[in-house]
Amino acid sequence: MQLDPLSYLLIGLAAVAAGAVNALAGGGTLITFPALTAVGIPVVAANVTNTVALSPGYLGATLAQKAEILDQRRRLTYLLPVAALGGLIGGLLLLNTSEKLFRELIPYLILLASLLLAVQEPLRRRLVARAARSGGGARHEGWAAVPVFFAAIYGGYFGAGLSVIILAVLGLSLDDTLTRLNALKQALAFTTNITAAALFLFSGQVVWSAAAVMAVGALVGGALGGRLAGHIRPATLRRVVVVIGVIVSVVYFVRG
Repeated sequence: MQLDPLSYLLIGLAAVAAGAVNALAGGGTLITFPALTAVGIPVVAANVTNTVALSPGYLGATLAQKAEILDQRRRLTYLLPVAALGGLIGGLLLLNTSEKLFRELIPYLILLASLLLAVQEPLRRRLVARAARSGGGARHEGWAAVPVFFAAIYGGYFGAGLSVIILAVLGLSLDDTLTRLNALKQALAFTTNITAAALFLFSGQVVWSAAAVMAVGALVGGALGGRLAGHIRPATLRRVVVVIGVIVSVVYFVRG
């Protein structure tokens, strides 16, 4: 699919914004996905392209918490395969969803992602308080694999807000510090996304020129977000992204 220069500029700027937003608060998909559909890319192809383009960004966040992740090897042995399987199933479901049905689901998926982003900070506070009360230790660890699996299916299918879902699941099923749970969340989200992206590489649905522009833009935005980290309150930025997401979902509802 060939796009005009203005379209490449739009999705490039959207990717820069998404990279910065992901570095500061999360929710970048709520910016890039609508931009892809706005330039005329079909919704399934837009979602596939978005996943492929932004997946490498999860790697940087995962490597940044490498020590905390490797310290949880036993959990990784059963949660990583579950996340990979869920991401694969979610990706297969997406590729077998008709354009019409996925377009009908889009408003609900974006609204869900916006709500998940909205509850991210309250969720973090509750998890911190819970960890302080419990004093550590592990319980019901095997149970965590079930909701992680379903979260990963959602992640492979759409993905926006996946990190919030996984963190909530881990916080409810594991007694541990928020730092370690957040690191584990990064590893699981990266595994889910990279598995789905690997499947999409061979789907024929990736708009490669758009994905390349977005990948560069997201890297630039991530670096920019890192520099702005001390000057912008993540909570404020998160509210802005939530509002954007709700507006976008309303637009999709109206457009049908």
